[in-house]
Amino acid sequence: MAGLSSAAAQDPEGDLPESDLPPILRGAPDGLEFRKLRKRIVRQTREALEAYGMVTPGARWLVCLSGGKDSYTLLAALIELQWRGLLPVDLLACNLDQGQPGFPAGVLPGFLARHEIPHRIEYRDTYSIVTEKVPSTKTYCALCSRLRRGHLYRIAREEGCQAIVLGHHRDDILETFMLNLFHGGRLAAMPPKLVNEEGDIMVLRPLAHIAEADCDRFARAMGFPIIPCDLCGSQEGLQRAQVKAMLDEWEHRTPGRRQVMFRALTNVRPGHLADPALFDFAGLAPTAPSRRDPETP
Repeated sequence: MAGLSSAAAQDPEGDLPESDLPPILRGAPDGLEFRKLRKRIVRQTREALEAYGMVTPGARWLVCLSGGKDSYTLLAALIELQWRGLLPVDLLACNLDQGQPGFPAGVLPGFLARHEIPHRIEYRDTYSIVTEKVPSTKTYCALCSRLRRGHLYRIAREEGCQAIVLGHHRDDILETFMLNLFHGGRLAAMPPKLVNEEGDIMVLRPLAHIAEADCDRFARAMGFPIIPCDLCGSQEGLQRAQVKAMLDEWEHRTPGRRQVMFRALTNVRPGHLADPALFDFAGLAPTAPSRRDPETP
């Protein structure tokens, strides 16, 4: 792959001179703790790509960039893997400007151009649609997400992309699982990989194994220009915020709780749940003849 040094090819997680790195990674902190963090993020991203079979060599991916810490971390990790010859796909960064009041429209185009990252910026005023259709007492997230996803599918098709790539991390997946458990009455989370309803676009979440705290530390250490989501952040008391606070409290009381919970999502025992559509309880029967206790009269 163009730009890949022989050192990177021989040592996929090794440290390289700054001049050998893609522009987005230049100027990274040189401390040991940051290097460990960066290597962990790259390693866990690679693990998710391989575990869920996300990579088709030669494919073109639309990497969705919101301007939040998670999407910056996603973009940097994918670019580093691509640079090291470990991700044989073409990357196109994309930001959908949804017309939120005060959105700094010049930040992402400037960032992407400055770091020589191929990109597309699309303006669609979904904010007005959401605020018109949804009462202020209700959460905007569902409709906002649905409208955004529709535009991203369209852009992916126009750009010849086989997948859209999202920055949802481990904690997003856990929070969705808990929301479905408490409020939806089902065991479901965000899958790391899925196909859209039309069957022509993949949806990928390569940060599925990565903790939100790592994304936060990485993005802040790199000095990425973070853009908050004022549309969602302006609403207090969201169910997701409540679940997040609960998980934070559990993690504080028992460090490592989130990772144990995520591991449970990868270690499912259908026969130990209660869904007859998932496991044939009706057809379950002894496989050996019953044995009478010789002491029984």
